[in-house]
Amino acid sequence: MASLLFELTGKTVYVAGHRGMVGSALVRRLAREGAELLTLPRSEADLRDQAAVNRWFAAKRPQVVFLAAAKVGGIVANNTLRAEFLYDNLAIATNVIHAAHVHGAEKLMFLGSSCIYPKLAPQPLREDSMLTGPLEPTNEPYAIAKIAGIKLAEAYRHQYGADFISVMPTNLYGSGDNYHPEYSHVVAALIRRFHEAKLSGAKEVVVWGTGTPRREFLYVDDLADACVHLMKTYSESELVNIGTGEDITIAEFARVVAATVGYAGQISFDTSRPDGTPRKLLDVSRLAKLGWRASTSLEDGIRLAYQAYLVETK
Repeated sequence: MASLLFELTGKTVYVAGHRGMVGSALVRRLAREGAELLTLPRSEADLRDQAAVNRWFAAKRPQVVFLAAAKVGGIVANNTLRAEFLYDNLAIATNVIHAAHVHGAEKLMFLGSSCIYPKLAPQPLREDSMLTGPLEPTNEPYAIAKIAGIKLAEAYRHQYGADFISVMPTNLYGSGDNYHPEYSHVVAALIRRFHEAKLSGAKEVVVWGTGTPRREFLYVDDLADACVHLMKTYSESELVNIGTGEDITIAEFARVVAATVGYAGQISFDTSRPDGTPRKLLDVSRLAKLGWRASTSLEDGIRLAYQAYLVETK
């Protein structure tokens, strides 16, 4: 249940990864909290550089840290850049979490990913299913790095009494997404593909995989709101899933995106491409008990995401 309110007003709050999709949503949401926002551009310090991170924390001493920085991508990126996904994400987590502890941060939130759960874990995915079975092979390096971050935050809480918490977002979409044709997530990839097909008058759009996997999608500004809510009200070692509690097949989802973009051609499926995990739906009952539910419908969220795409890719 919710603990005593942890106040953000008047505190220095560092958002690690403020230029990413999640980080920029957190920056937008935190503007309503009356906090002093701290950001660290990559040009000033690389979060993989331990000495640089320590120097910055020693100088700025943020009271609150949202650790949203990560190297992220879709199935192809995860499977191709395996060493980078493991090394970069391990380094970011260890450097920021340790520096937050050493330099006296009052509270830290580590943002994981739903890919930390075993490939065939019972659905919907409960928080206690982590480390109960083999991971999805295509994104195993990223998942291992995120599990290490969760366990690191947990260990600092147990050993030092640090108020470090971890949250587990589901698949995200919205403003600030990556629209790379090979390395993007499914939502951004489909928005781009359907938009380009509409412009070119293509009669068919090919979607990777069979279309049968089921996925849950959360609008990124809803995630930011949930993170701020939990930062203020939650203080336990157990991680908390953040999602909508509802899922949809990739084929159905593709039709929603096509309708939103205004593409009226045919949708087919390239079954030679990997599907990834057959289903990923989070159990959000713990989050609901803590007093938060998603408020943006999939149709509204995709419409907002498409509007953002049109602005961001001009």
